[in-house]
Amino acid sequence: MKRIDHLLEPTQLGMRRTVTSFHYAMGDGRGGGEKAYLQASLHADELPGMLVMHHLKRLLDEAEAAGRMRGTVVLVPVANPIGLAQGLLHGRIGRFEAATGENFNRGYPDYLSAITPSVEARLGADAVANRAVIRAAMRAHIDGVVPATELACLRKTLSSLACDADVVMDLHCDLEAVLHLYCESPYWPQCEPLARLLGVEATLLAKNSGGASFDEHLSGPWWQLDERLERSRGAGHPAIPMACMAVTVELRGQADVDHALAAGDALALFRFLVHRGLIADDGVPVALPALRNEPTPLSGSEDLRAPHAGVVAFLRQPGDRIAAGDAVAEVVDPLAGIATRVHARFGGLLYARALRRYVGPGDSLAHVAGTVPFRTGNLLSP
Repeated sequence: MKRIDHLLEPTQLGMRRTVTSFHYAMGDGRGGGEKAYLQASLHADELPGMLVMHHLKRLLDEAEAAGRMRGTVVLVPVANPIGLAQGLLHGRIGRFEAATGENFNRGYPDYLSAITPSVEARLGADAVANRAVIRAAMRAHIDGVVPATELACLRKTLSSLACDADVVMDLHCDLEAVLHLYCESPYWPQCEPLARLLGVEATLLAKNSGGASFDEHLSGPWWQLDERLERSRGAGHPAIPMACMAVTVELRGQADVDHALAAGDALALFRFLVHRGLIADDGVPVALPALRNEPTPLSGSEDLRAPHAGVVAFLRQPGDRIAAGDAVAEVVDPLAGIATRVHARFGGLLYARALRRYVGPGDSLAHVAGTVPFRTGNLLSP
């Protein structure tokens, strides 16, 4: 294993922050086969992924020592030292940069616009060659970026580590939730084994959900370029592989940080890497369990919101099946003596809900994954 510390610049006087990556490869150090990139806690107050990485490192150490590596695996256990250092009144501010209000998981570069002019004429019928051309263009674009801020340097560093990966897993968590993940729909066939091994309760599929999140800035250019070339050249357009399965894995809720859960999740991720061929099996091929639930469109996810300020009493738990019209929560205003029930318009799986028990009018209470698309535009929360 090789450890690399990446300095974030520019920074304030007297400060020095780094992103640390751990690189596992075949015994000759040159790597080979596929590359997987995993990072944790890009939203720095979402901690389950850090503990999962701790357990996954042990499994990878053993695999590397046993000569089982068949590809390259890069781990970044602490993806956001900027957010991790932000605190106010004994709390962490890990989702947004305090100086600018920018979400740490938004605003990543649009590779399609950046690389299309330089690659379009060089693409042909060989999908493997096209993959190399596109990745080289991505790398050149990233290398040419001169970050003006520490946050921009963080984005460049993470993008640089992940842009040539075949598999990217961005480990997050929700507030109170069951295990779920986000994936762009062209990659669902590649993602399904991961969903099976992790035992996810909900998989939310979209194409360009908005916000330029970390995972989609890596997975999106491949299918977007394929569609662009199909429109311009027709059925005989160059073959563009879906070469970067990038997903966001939501490891339940913020309080779900314990060794038993983390060790189980780490083992599932490790087994997925074995299934993909990045690590040789131990003589027993990985068996895929049944899929717990079929994927649903992110555009069918209903965000239930508070009708007025008050104390929230939830009537349903994460993981519950909700029918259209079911009451999910009650918002109580003790001054006015009002208790208002909040009902789901559509049925589905209640996969996440708020952590706070006092809300203002319009605050998000819970999310229900339904099968019927009804939303358009930016599908991600701020």
